[in-house]
Amino acid sequence: SRTMLFNIHTRQWDNDLLELFDIPASILPRVVPSGALHGYSQKTAAFPFELPIAGIAGDQQAALFGQMCIEKGMLKNTYGTGCFMMLNTGHTPVISQNRLLTTIAWEIDGRVTYALEGSVFVAGAVVQWLRDGLKMIRNASEIEALAATVPDNGGVYFVPAFTGLGAPHWDAFARGAMLGLTRGSTAGHIARAALESIAFQTMDMLRAMEADAGIKVPALRVDGGATANNLLMQFQADLLNITVERPAVLETTALGAAYLAGLGIGLWQTPADIASQWQAAHRFIPNHQPAQINPLIQGWHKALQRAKNWDSA
Repeated sequence: SRTMLFNIHTRQWDNDLLELFDIPASILPRVVPSGALHGYSQKTAAFPFELPIAGIAGDQQAALFGQMCIEKGMLKNTYGTGCFMMLNTGHTPVISQNRLLTTIAWEIDGRVTYALEGSVFVAGAVVQWLRDGLKMIRNASEIEALAATVPDNGGVYFVPAFTGLGAPHWDAFARGAMLGLTRGSTAGHIARAALESIAFQTMDMLRAMEADAGIKVPALRVDGGATANNLLMQFQADLLNITVERPAVLETTALGAAYLAGLGIGLWQTPADIASQWQAAHRFIPNHQPAQINPLIQGWHKALQRAKNWDSA
């Protein structure tokens, strides 16, 4: 569907779009389910086995399945260079009113599960910038200890809109901004504000998804390199006021593709047969009151407005 030529409702290449762009349907591949047996690899001298080809999924769809977000209302967020969030919306597509992407999550046994998807452009990349651009740290892993040298952000907010803002804002003219600096601001405050910016952007996506789907998400399952940062994960739980669950297996994209392949060859019969394999390595429980968190949210949105539309003509 990322070709923008696929109709996610009929699950066919869209004839109107093919005609509009003068693309013959004959050159397009046959669309097949995510978890089904499609064929076998050929034997070669180097690899003398026939392996079944049975799991096909995009990056974020595979991660959603690997996190076993198989019920409507279950949500995952991948914290990498950017952030990539997906919400299972069940068997009916939800058309976003908040500038999110409506997409197919997977098809199993002829039944389609849909999702809402959102992307943040700069998440872990802000830590890389502190390391490579400002030389504040030598290794990305040092950011947590530096941020922990202060009890809070000291009124400092960091909007990492280096390449604009992604979902749900979609502002190509936004630029990075650091606000609230005083003579008392330290490297620790900047480090903490940078980490908090990742959580704030995640919050904006999650709230947009909840509004679109008309549900309140009970928990957030997380994966990706930045989830090793306990300070970030605890702040995320406090900010959202929900439990943040970090799984025992963080390579959820590969895991999801493997699970789909297992369904395809009959190793498991249904996704529910796999669900018990998902295990949380750590659960971050909110421990701050709304009276403590709400001023931080207000400060973030104030900073966000300053960064928006900065580079417009």
